Amino acid sequence: MSLTTIGIIGIAILVILLFSNMPVGFVMAFVGLFGFSYVVNYSAGLSLLARDIWDVFSSYGLTVIPLFVFMGQIAFHAGISRRLYDSAYVLMGHRKGGLAMATVGACAGFAAISGSTNATAATMATVTLPEMKRYKYDMGLATGTVAAAGSLGILIPPSVIFIVYGILTEQSIGKLFAAGILPGILLSFLFLMAIHLQVMRNPSLAPPGPQTELKAKIKSFTGVLETLVIFGLVMGGIFFGFFTPTEAAAVGALLTLMIAICRRQLTWDGFVQSLADTTRISCMVMVIVTGATVFGHFMAITRVPFELAGWVAGLPLPRSAVMMVIVLIYLFGGCFMDALAMIMLTIPIFFPVSQALGFDPIWFGVVIVLITEMGVITPPVGVNVYVVYGVAKDVPLEVIFKGVLPMVLALLVCNIILLFFPQIALFLPGLMR
Repeated sequence: MSLTTIGIIGIAILVILLFSNMPVGFVMAFVGLFGFSYVVNYSAGLSLLARDIWDVFSSYGLTVIPLFVFMGQIAFHAGISRRLYDSAYVLMGHRKGGLAMATVGACAGFAAISGSTNATAATMATVTLPEMKRYKYDMGLATGTVAAAGSLGILIPPSVIFIVYGILTEQSIGKLFAAGILPGILLSFLFLMAIHLQVMRNPSLAPPGPQTELKAKIKSFTGVLETLVIFGLVMGGIFFGFFTPTEAAAVGALLTLMIAICRRQLTWDGFVQSLADTTRISCMVMVIVTGATVFGHFMAITRVPFELAGWVAGLPLPRSAVMMVIVLIYLFGGCFMDALAMIMLTIPIFFPVSQALGFDPIWFGVVIVLITEMGVITPPVGVNVYVVYGVAKDVPLEVIFKGVLPMVLALLVCNIILLFFPQIALFLPGLMR
C-alpha cells in the first residue's frame, strides 16, 4: 500500500470518528499516532506522541492563548461587556433596529478584548436579548444578530484562531492580528447594513427605542473608553514593535485586571471563575493543537499535503478558480465542524496548496478565518447558534437559524470583497516593522 493511500485512509477514518462526536483533539491524536506507527513502527509513534505533547504544552508562543482568554474572562466578569452595550444602546437605540445595531457594535468591541467567538456570543446574548425582548423585537432578528455578531470574536484581534494559524504556518501573529482589523470593521458594517435592510423592508421587526439627549450620548463614550485603551495598548504595542504578541497579551491581561479592580466591579467569586474558565478553555485549545500536531506529522510522512499541492498547482485552471474550490470546501466543512477544529485539520493540507499557487499567507489566513466564521452560524453544527439557544431558552432553534440567514449573506459578501481586494487585509500588515 502506498504512503498516499495510507494518508487518504487516515483522513477518511478521521472524518468518520469526528461524526461520532468524539473530542476533536483526541481523534486527531489517535489517528495520527496509529497512522505514524503503521508507517514507521509503534515505538516511533509513541515517541512522536510524547515529544509533540511536550513541545505544545511547553511552547512559549502558545502562552499567548491563556493570557488573551484570561483578559476576555476578566472583562466579562468586570461588566465591561455590559458597559459597551449600554454605550452603543445610547448612541443607536433610538433608531429602527437600533438595539440590534448596538448589539453588533458591542460584539465588535468585546471581540477586541475577548478573542473567542463562543464567549462573545454567550456574553452578549445574556446582556442584549432581554433588552430586545422588552422592546418587542422579532426574536429571529434579535437572536440571529447576536449569534452572527458574536462570530466577530475570531476575526477582530486578539483572535485565538489567528494565533493557532500563525503557529501552524509559522507566520507573524502580529501581522495576522493587524490583517484582521479592517476586514473586521468591514464585516461589522455589512452586519449593520443587513439589519438596516431587514428593518426597512419590515419595520415591525425592530421598533425604535427612546430618544436620548446629546449630553447622554457624550457621557456614554466613557463606557467605550476602557475598551479602546486596552485594544489600543495591545494592538498599538504589537503594531509599532514595542511588544511581542505574548508580551502584549500579558500587558492587556494586567491592564484589564487593573481596570476591573479600580472600578470595584470584580468580585472574588468572579475572579476565581475567570481563572477556572481560562484554564478550561486554554486546556481545550492546547489538546486540539497537540492532536493536530500529531496528525500533521502523520500527514507529512505520507506526503499527502505535498502531493495534493503539486496536483492542484498543475491543474489547467486559473488560480482564482482553485481558490474558490478551497473556499467551497471550507464552507461545506464548516457546517459540520467547529472553527478551531476545522483550521487545525485542514491547514496542513491546504496551506501548502495556497503557497504553491502563490497566495499571500497572511491574506489566506484572513480568508480562511472568514470562511470558518460562517461555520459557527450555519447548520447543522452552528456552535454560536446553540450558544444563543442555550441563553434564550424560549426561542426555537429553527427561528435562530432563520434569523442568521441575512448575516450569512453579509459574510458571503465580505468574503467576495476580500477575494477581489486583498489589500483590505494586507494594508495594515504592510505598514508594520
